[in-house]
Amino acid sequence: MQSEGQKEIISEELLPVTDIDIRALAEVYDEKPVYLSVYLPVSRRENEHLNRIFVDSRVSAIKKALNPELRSEFEKTFELAGSSVFEEPISGEKGRIIFANSKESFLHVYRLAVEPEQSFVLDTSPYMLPLARLRADYEDYGVLLVDSQEAKFTCIRSDIAEEKKHLSTDLMNKHKKGGWSQMRFNHLRKGAIKSFLSEVAENVQGTCNQLETRGFVLAGPGEAKQQLMEMLPYEVQQKVLGVIDVPIAIPRDELVEAGDAVLQESEHSEARHAAEELKTALLKGGLAAHGIDDVKDALEQARVNILLILKDSSVPGWICERCQNLQASANAPKECDRCGGPTSSVNVIEELYELAQRTDAKVVFVEKEDFLDSDDVVGALLRY
Repeated sequence: MQSEGQKEIISEELLPVTDIDIRALAEVYDEKPVYLSVYLPVSRRENEHLNRIFVDSRVSAIKKALNPELRSEFEKTFELAGSSVFEEPISGEKGRIIFANSKESFLHVYRLAVEPEQSFVLDTSPYMLPLARLRADYEDYGVLLVDSQEAKFTCIRSDIAEEKKHLSTDLMNKHKKGGWSQMRFNHLRKGAIKSFLSEVAENVQGTCNQLETRGFVLAGPGEAKQQLMEMLPYEVQQKVLGVIDVPIAIPRDELVEAGDAVLQESEHSEARHAAEELKTALLKGGLAAHGIDDVKDALEQARVNILLILKDSSVPGWICERCQNLQASANAPKECDRCGGPTSSVNVIEELYELAQRTDAKVVFVEKEDFLDSDDVVGALLRY
């Protein structure tokens, strides 16, 4: 079956990964492996050659694994996706994601400013775990670049930088009206700076309310950013991901690089905090679950508030395409032990991620050193 979402989406411009409707994609599935998912890096000259070798290899392997009926369907799907797979990248494009299914005339093509790892998968639904990891690595955030005379708020979405607000003041022109002492001049200049930063603070609050970003980085030279930080309302201060020293005329690509470094540290800190919450809840018998079976049950009951996944983890398993019975197992039975329906091999982690999307659970990817001291690769903080 398929959700009522759009069957054809072909982006002609760079798209932030957060603009891809991952929840709608999580509702798309079929009883047979008919959905092709392709992730390719495309920015470098050698990518075209390497991608062709990779894709040819995967096409050959998939054809050998399919019966004649599904092989024919796969060939049609690859033909549908083919021109998009090897199309020349547009300016700034570093990665491309393609989801296709000829039976449903389903084709989604997304051009990205960030680079995914190569992947070419045929399954019963779009393969979204690489997309989930990209979204975790590239959340939307802002950078407020400020000094005593100028302020620019830039929104950075998957390394696509777009200036949203620009304020400036000409302090020297305000203070050239003859004969002031140095003390008087400095006093008035400090007052003008304070007035300007107060205006910036008001605009930042409005901008943050309009944009659905994780928060913003406060950046710039000198003391103005610290003065501004003290003027911000408490709720806006809580949105500051970090404070960094950079030149006011910093090139945009360097601004993105500096902002990304702060964002990654903030995300790592959040993941560590979630992992500590999980450990504490487990020690005290609180609202928490760990292990594939317990977490799966909690997700199916929509009780999960935060799903914690060990970064880069994978668990083999199978799913019944009729009743959605999901089990972790190295070998998939021919028939579901619950309803007798057809089964297919899956990565259990991806299936749990899709369940989280359908039930509005937040997903956090956690590093090994921060996670549970056990063989578990998933945990959950529960709503009830």
